[in-house]
Parts: sequence; C-alpha cells; structure tokens
Amino acid sequence: MNTRQAHWQQVYSTKDTQQLSWFQQSAAQSLAYIMQSELDKSEAIIDIGGGASVLVDELLALDYSNVSVLDISSQALEVAKSRLAKQAERVDWLAIDLLNAEFNTGQFSIWHDRAVFHFLTSENDKASYRQQLNNALKVGGYAIIATFDIGGPTKCSGIDIVQYSWQTLADFVGDSFELVAHCNESHITPFDITQQFTYCLFRKVA
Repeated sequence: MNTRQAHWQQVYSTKDTQQLSWFQQSAAQSLAYIMQSELDKSEAIIDIGGGASVLVDELLALDYSNVSVLDISSQALEVAKSRLAKQAERVDWLAIDLLNAEFNTGQFSIWHDRAVFHFLTSENDKASYRQQLNNALKVGGYAIIATFDIGGPTKCSGIDIVQYSWQTLADFVGDSFELVAHCNESHITPFDITQQFTYCLFRKVA
C-alpha cells in the first residue's frame, strides 16, 4: 500500500462520509454536464475518485447502465456499495490508484473527475494522468474535470493541491480536446465553509 492509498484508507475508515469537506448531497453540476453530452445511457462512464460520492446513485436512478467507479480507497467504495445495497451489482468497482490502472484504449465514453486531478502536484504524476485520460477515453467522448478554482483552498484533507482555472485546465488537456463548457461552483462544506471549484466539459477530438 503506497502513502496515498494509506492516507485515503484511513480517512474513509475513521470519518463519517457526510462530514467530509467534499461531500455533496447531489452531484448536480456533474450530472448536468453528463446529460449535456447527450450520449446514450448505455455508453461507458467512469467516475475517477468516485469513492463514496452519490453520483453513481444518481446515474443509476437515471438508468445509466454502464458505470464504473474507481477509487484509491477500497474503504470509500465499500461505503458506496453499502449505501446502494443490491443496486451495487450494477456497477463495476475499481479499487486502484488511477495512475496504476490498466484501461483498454477507448474504453470509456465519459471520464468524470471531481477533485482528483488537483491532488497531483508533480509533473510526472500529471503526465501520467494525461496519458491515462487520453488512452481510456474514446475519440468523440467527453471528459468532465473539476478542481479547486484559482483563489480556492490550497489544501484538502491536509494534502497540498494545485488550483486551476478553466484556461489552465484546457491548456493541460491539450489539443486532443475541445472545451465545450465551463463554470464555477461555490461548494458549501458540511461545516458551512465555501470552496470555489471550476468545472470543465471537454470533448475528445483526436
């Protein structure tokens, strides 16, 4: 178990999920961008760092039928599985560090990442992320990436993060993607603290 994995295992083993700063009662903006893509509900979706997020619940409720949830913490995935009960059988659960995951080329039509990418602070890790994204997402597919905005928090769960604007996210994904939409979100934590996020919807064009 690497240091990153050990950290998140401890977080999800010792804390109430609904009291974590990133918890959302509804993944409304993510859902809006997924539906904006207008892809068939049988297309493959992967939620990167989905953990205990309720996005998977909401996708299943809307009859999306090909959903994978990846998280570095198996404990986080167990929280979601327990919540979904029998419905959990409809999901492909991947307990692995994204940077070590093995995907088929063009395996997914939607790549969703709320608050994973901004934890990658080294250039090597960022390059590995971009390689995974480019390999796993098919041409014509969509990437939804959400990070702390410029001026937002500088740390999360005691770990340094990198802030992004929609422009710097667009620069990062590069010419293989076109920016379809972007917006800002003021996320209210369970402790009534406001955190500024930036969301981007990209379409893979090459």
